[in-house]
Amino acid sequence: MNTKEIFLLSITALNERKVRTVLTIMMVVVGCSLIVVLNGLSAGQTNFLEQQLNNLAANVLTVTPGQRSFSSVTTTPSIVFNSVVVNKMNSLPHVDEVIPQYSANVKINSQARIQQSSLLAMNPEKLYVRLPNLEMEDNSVIKQNDPSAILIGNSVAYPAGSTVPIVTIGQSVKVTYSYVDDQGEQQEDSRVFVVSGILKESGDRSIDRSVIINEITGNTLLKKSGKFDSLMVVAQTPELVEVVSQEITDLYGSSIGISSLKSRLQFRQSFTEGNNAFIMSVGVIALVVGAVGIVTTLYNSVTERIKEIGTMKAIGAKSSSILILFLVEALLIGIIGGSVGIIAGIIVGHGLSSILSPPVIGSRSGIEPIYYVADLVKVWLLSVTLSVIAGILPAWKASKLSPLVALRRE
Repeated sequence: MNTKEIFLLSITALNERKVRTVLTIMMVVVGCSLIVVLNGLSAGQTNFLEQQLNNLAANVLTVTPGQRSFSSVTTTPSIVFNSVVVNKMNSLPHVDEVIPQYSANVKINSQARIQQSSLLAMNPEKLYVRLPNLEMEDNSVIKQNDPSAILIGNSVAYPAGSTVPIVTIGQSVKVTYSYVDDQGEQQEDSRVFVVSGILKESGDRSIDRSVIINEITGNTLLKKSGKFDSLMVVAQTPELVEVVSQEITDLYGSSIGISSLKSRLQFRQSFTEGNNAFIMSVGVIALVVGAVGIVTTLYNSVTERIKEIGTMKAIGAKSSSILILFLVEALLIGIIGGSVGIIAGIIVGHGLSSILSPPVIGSRSGIEPIYYVADLVKVWLLSVTLSVIAGILPAWKASKLSPLVALRRE
């Protein structure tokens, strides 16, 4: 038999067993498409994290006087952050700048609408140190020395479900801070601020969910007495972040908390990659299950076609031709299943992305999956290879059938 005859006989054999062939191909499609979806979403997630790292300052560390536990509770501070500490950290050899910050939870009253928010008091111009690509809405202005000016984070201006801001530039808002005084009595202090700017979505959730006022006003409103809640330490370069972290630890011990945006994003990326690797193994297992289905299909096909095989051998077909015939059937199943699986995986990946993925910085769309040609080719080759391997045993059995035994079978 020549190559053309082998392919025609293989196609005819698969066509005669349509239901079984379709089900077997579907097994391959499921495994292949699952791997494609996971590859695409993983690549999209990696690209998203890289974009976040580029939008955020990779050379900035946040230092707090107490460490944070896994329950997000800060331990009792072992050191008071004041101007002396700021100056001392500023003198470290690899530190470019230290920016003090006050923070607290407050209530924002805007046109009789009250919501809880975080308040961040710092030099507002230094937001660009933390967020180099920070953007604000039109007509927004940073008023560093204006005690009545306030900047509104994107998530505060646009609460969940809102497509228009609940505050506008130039509008007055009332900020209320609750605290316990020296006598243990619950007290409140309120100030009225004028919105000087609304921040666009930055990717830094702590900024997006905050309102920002200047440092001096924050010290007065929050009753801090010059005791900072955190320090933003700027290393000279991103490569020196670990060095600066160690210098601060050597200076004040390990009881203070030190974190960086870079390390948090890298941890998240490592976790994502590990999780994707685990889920990817599920896709490979699904593909292997498809290969088992091919073995079953072709094995049953051999049993059903014993007389046909015997006839072909009786008229001169070689064992190698019979072997190739069944391997081609497995090959066709792999080619069809792999090709359809890749197309289905791309479609499903985009569908899942639009439904399940979080918003990308600066837009309301989901994280777009990325499909690399090399990855798609590898998945296709894996599908075809496993299919051919699955067909070896049935093909070998068919090639070893004796024509006399086959022709005697009723």
